[in-house]
Amino acid sequence: MSHDVHKVRAFEHPGEGRRRAKATPKGRQLDPTAAHEIETLLGDRPRRRDLLIEHLHLIQDQYHQISAAHLVALADEMKLSFAEVFETATFYAHFDIVKEGEADIAPLTIRVCDSLTCAMLGGEKLLADLQSKAGPGIRVVRAPCVGRCDTAPAAEVGHNFVDHANVSNVLAAAKAGDTHAHVSDYIGYDKYVADGGYNLLNRLRSGELSKDDLLKALDDASLRGLGGAGFPTGRKWRAVLGEPGPRLMAVNGDEGEPGTFKDRWYLERDPHRFLEGTLIGAHVVEASDVYIYIRDEYPGCIKILEREIAKLLPGGPVLHLRRGAGAYICGEESSLLESIEGKRGLPRHKPPYPFQVGLFGLPTLINNIETLWWVRDIVEKGAEWWKSHGRNDRHGLRSFSVSGRVKNPGMKLAPAGITVRELIDEYCGGMADGHKFYAYLPGGASGGILPASMDNIPLDFGTLEKYGCFIGSAAIVILSQADSVRGAALNLMRFFEDESCGQCTPCRVGTQKAAILMEKPVWNRQLLDELSQAMRDASICGLGQAAANPLASVIKYFPDEFKDAAE
Repeated sequence: MSHDVHKVRAFEHPGEGRRRAKATPKGRQLDPTAAHEIETLLGDRPRRRDLLIEHLHLIQDQYHQISAAHLVALADEMKLSFAEVFETATFYAHFDIVKEGEADIAPLTIRVCDSLTCAMLGGEKLLADLQSKAGPGIRVVRAPCVGRCDTAPAAEVGHNFVDHANVSNVLAAAKAGDTHAHVSDYIGYDKYVADGGYNLLNRLRSGELSKDDLLKALDDASLRGLGGAGFPTGRKWRAVLGEPGPRLMAVNGDEGEPGTFKDRWYLERDPHRFLEGTLIGAHVVEASDVYIYIRDEYPGCIKILEREIAKLLPGGPVLHLRRGAGAYICGEESSLLESIEGKRGLPRHKPPYPFQVGLFGLPTLINNIETLWWVRDIVEKGAEWWKSHGRNDRHGLRSFSVSGRVKNPGMKLAPAGITVRELIDEYCGGMADGHKFYAYLPGGASGGILPASMDNIPLDFGTLEKYGCFIGSAAIVILSQADSVRGAALNLMRFFEDESCGQCTPCRVGTQKAAILMEKPVWNRQLLDELSQAMRDASICGLGQAAANPLASVIKYFPDEFKDAAE
């Protein structure tokens, strides 16, 4: 049988079926009204890709939600695919996405913290009571740690935080329309300069103080990163400076570790001391731009920094203030960079490290807020002043965020190497009335849990690791006989389960499976041990690697919790 290869033969498309395709294109279509609203809302702001999260905040703040129509319009306005915008918006907890046909979000949202200290002090009951009594027009939801553990339980009415929250004062704030962030008194620009502020920066810029001398002061004081990792500050600055330019700087203000609130404490009282340290770091590494990333749960700090950055004299690097959107994972340095770039906060594989390939692919210096806050004092007062503080053969000062069953919780500036017993007795007024010291978290949610019998361990970098714990951000949560360490470990595991970015299976599935196993009245400790080891060995970042620390500590140090369990 012969065929004419030059003859065009008609045939049906195999996926066409019996009916022809519809004339209208697939997918969500651009709504003209939504497009006009987004164009007006963005105004003359740049449409750059890295500003996507900032623009999502504009929509959320204006409409108290983000509709699918607005997402389509934003994607069109920024020349991005809808998938990119949608996956970024849905990654962050503080963006409320409403699809077609779904009911609108209530105009006012009340968030009740459910992390460990707030849960210990009645957060769960407060959440249930508010949900039953709030009434129409108010949405009440649970929230992970909001960084106010010293005034637990905490609730957020809009952007107004209510300390020592109860049904009465929370609903009173809602009824009064008191939904905006409150800013307390702090040392402003004029007062800071009058007291010698920015003299160190000016000396450095003029050449009166050399970079080498400044770095030597940081080295001599052994200043380490105070966000949790504890990497030597001077060495980090030198590593970035050793990379070919241009270079950038990023500030990690995503203080999301449950139990931690020291960075907020410093920003709310003396923000320019932090800003001067930031500008010094940027000058040393010759960074042209600095991106300051502050968690969305700190609206007061964001307002302060917006106000005070505007007062700085011209010259020096450009400071960009970026607002987080409710994702604990963005405290991990590479996730932080992804979020600043306007993306989901997924940790990057290392190497390369951020000091080599960081923000926008450039060498990037990343420091925590408190680390930068101490730069001026250490250089002006000298390394010996810093090292004159300390106990138990440790040196320096530590900012401890203390919460839980003590009389006077709060941010306690104490000598490095102090023990938890000394911290409770000398800085917190002892245990709360009717409570006996039972256990403590020496380093926030991921730092493990230790019994009161181990109250003589110096609290500092390198002293807790042999016990399977670490100091991290120096968040100390005190438990008493009224608390269950198994319950505490479960609370923390649920937090990690919820905050896992989902990128790697050991963390995404491991935290979920661990929480399920820990909910059972009898723990399968052998299986939990195996699961914990798999998470440590195979997780991409520190969240999954450290999530099992509290669980492992409870199994190891609290055998009495399992006496009645027949396994």
